[in-house]
Order: sequence, then structure tokens, then C-alpha cells
Amino acid sequence: MSTSAPPAARTIIERAYIATVDPAGSEFAVGFVVVDGTTIVAVGDGSSPQWARDGLTPDGVGATRDSSRASIRLIDGRGHLVTPGLINTHHHLYQWLTRGYAQDSILFDWLTSLYPLWARIDAELVEAGALGAMAVAAKSGCSTVGDHHYVFPSGAGDILGGIVKAAGELGVRIHATRGSMDLGQSQGGLPPDFAVESIDAILAASGEAVERYHDAGRGAMAQIALAPCSPFSVTAELLRESAALGRSLGVRLHTHGSETVEEDAFCLSKFGKTPTQYLEDLDWLGSDVWMAHCVHLDDHAIGRFAATGTAVAHCPSSNARLAAGIARVPAMLDAGISVGLGVDGAASNESGQLGTEIRMAVLMNRLGAGADRMPGRTALRMATMGGAKTLGRDGELGSLEVGKLADLAVWKIDGVEHAGILDPVAALTLGAQPPLALLLVNGVAVVEDGQLARVDEVVVASAVARASTALALR
Repeated sequence: MSTSAPPAARTIIERAYIATVDPAGSEFAVGFVVVDGTTIVAVGDGSSPQWARDGLTPDGVGATRDSSRASIRLIDGRGHLVTPGLINTHHHLYQWLTRGYAQDSILFDWLTSLYPLWARIDAELVEAGALGAMAVAAKSGCSTVGDHHYVFPSGAGDILGGIVKAAGELGVRIHATRGSMDLGQSQGGLPPDFAVESIDAILAASGEAVERYHDAGRGAMAQIALAPCSPFSVTAELLRESAALGRSLGVRLHTHGSETVEEDAFCLSKFGKTPTQYLEDLDWLGSDVWMAHCVHLDDHAIGRFAATGTAVAHCPSSNARLAAGIARVPAMLDAGISVGLGVDGAASNESGQLGTEIRMAVLMNRLGAGADRMPGRTALRMATMGGAKTLGRDGELGSLEVGKLADLAVWKIDGVEHAGILDPVAALTLGAQPPLALLLVNGVAVVEDGQLARVDEVVVASAVARASTALALR
């Protein structure tokens, strides 16, 4: 695929294998997708329709934006798989600067070893790390990034602003969170006291973040959620007040839940409840809430998540890296819980690739529940429509359907890694991650021929290296 093509009012991909991930799971062995501006206007089997190639609208009476056939980009998709853009429902972008630390630790030990370093970040360093992390995610097919940022040192500057800026520079959608910690070690929490904030400061900053960066409209490139970190790093008051504030502002809520057996023991010892019981008592279950990990949900907890519409961000590689366990994802799906995939922080998943989490989700959940309990297409759905539902964007994102936003990934599957594979979808869900030929977000190329289209990769890599060194020296 040529990287020299100018921006087009209409993009037509034809003769590709199309996996729409629509409600029926429609797939077309030789199919097409037609994009006008930011929107998908046609998807189907066979050759692209003549009206599309002629620059007309489906009713044959209109035309593309500038009424010029020269504004049409026609892509020959033979040897390629087309899917919706992948949606990352849980990340800690700043951790891109601290990969490789505490390599053999469980969660609590890993956190206590890294908190002192993270407490020295600032907006400039976070922006560099966020751009690097999102660049790698985009090169793995990720069009939307959900980031959970919860460390805000005093005097660190506008950290969320740096994250939003980096996403805009790269061209991906960002679901950033104004996270928080207020339960330091002196109060029985896990983080050191110098890494936490006061409730008043957190709530004020949360409201300001929503006002400055949250776009509630269709096609939003940036949205904000409120996200106290975890039951072992925040107080009950902060959880309750954050939930009330988030709902008054009309934004979603996010936190970690039931990640490890140590977290379960902490909640039982400190509150006399499981994490799910504790969070539900504080109004932290609901259709506007998604929780990361949820490795140790029991039957009662799965029932409560399903009944309340609470969604889950499944992070299989991070769960394995920290030996947290195997989440009961098939049981969650059977119960009707919306489940998306997440990279998690790069300090517990140094890959940073969302595309590889699809295969990891298949393998981990088969290990936990059986070979027939996690088909590859189920994992692909989690990475696309599951993620869209988890972030509250399923009306706009997550599938290749007419009227949805033009976020799509085109994977090369005729190379040495995948040529001759029986099932093109298995190239992505079970094989080595296919090379990414094209990633469109809002109809605009973010990745072309495996390379970032809007930023210089060498410049990004150099900035990350400098920022990582600077943080380590602090």
C-alpha cells in the first residue's frame, strides 16, 4: 500500500476479507468497505458498488465532498484482513517510562518498588511516555486508548493535558481518566504518603479535567472519566464522592477491582467484605462503571456485575506478568457482562501491544476454562465491540457498519507469517500478529505500511529514551 496517497474525501477498500464484528458476526471473504470522511457508508460482499467508485452517494444523486473522483482513494485489499480498530480499555501510559523494573514481583511488591519513581513524574515526561506507549499501541491496530492515570505529584503541571495532546498528535482517540490516591501508608494504604493527594484537591482537579478536556459529542476524540485507583490506595469517602461527582458531570467511572488474592485479603481484613461488596456499598457498580482486571470475581460478584451493567477490562498479559491469576472471562460473558481488552501499564506488560492481547486472551482463557470456551472470534469481539461497550461508545465504534465512525484496521495476511492459513481471522487471533498495513481513525490514516503516518518514530523513540533516563536519575 502506497504511503504517498493524499487525504481522500472517500476511501474504498475492496477485495479484502472483511470481519465486521456486527451483531450477526458478518464476514465477507471478498468484500469492501466505503468510507466518506469520518463515517462508514457501505460494507458488503463482492466488488465495491459503482456509485462509490463514481463519487456518488448510495442514492446516486449526491457526490463526495468535493465532487471530484480525484478525491477517491481506492485500495486493493487482496491478501488483507479488515477489522474494526481495536479498543484498549485499560492502560497506564506513563509507565512506558518504567519498563523492565521489578520483573519477578507480584502486584503489591511491584507497586511498592515503583511508587517512589512514579511520584517524580511531571507533565513533560508523561507526555513523552504517553506518545511512545500510544504509538506502539497504534502500530498494533489500536484506534482508541483508555488510560488510567492516578499519580499527580505536586507541581507536576498539566499531566492530563499532556496525555490528550499526545493522542491528538498521533491521531488516536483517548479516553483519559483523572485518577487519584488519598490513602497513604500512614492510614493503612499501600502507596507512600508523599504520593497521595487530599480529597478536596482531587475533586477540584477532577471537575476541572472534565470541563477542560471532556467531549460528550458524537465522534469525540477525547473523553474524561473519574478513576480513583484501587481499594488499597483510596478511602471510602473518596470513592463515594468521586462516584457522585462523576454522575453529576455525566462521565464514566473506572477503577481496579479484584485483581489479586492479596487485594481480596486486604478488603476482607480492613472492611470485612470482598472488593465487589465493598465497591457496591459505595455506589461503584453500574452501567457507567468499568473495572480493570476482575481476576477473582466469585459467582456472587459476577451476578452483581451482570445485574448492574458494570463492565470489565480484561488484561491477560499483565495478569500473567504479575501472577495475578486467570480471570473467569467465559463466565462473565455467559452472564452478559461487557468485557473489553486492556494492555495495562507497560511496567507490567512491556509489549504495549493491544493486538497481541487478542491471542493472549484466547490462550489464557482456554487454559482456565477449556479449549471450547474462548473462540478466537470471541476475543476479537472483546477487542472491538466489547471495548466500545465498556467505554460507552458502542453506538459509534467497535464494528464495521454503515453509520459508524471510520476506525478500522487493515492487516496484511499474505506474507510469510500467514500465507496459506485456512482462516484469515485466525491469523490475528491465533497467529503471530499480522503486519498492519493501514489504521484509520475518523477516516484519517494513523498507520500506513506499518509506520506511523503523523509522527516521526525516530523522534518519538528518542524522546522516550531521554524521558526514561531523566526519570530514573530523579
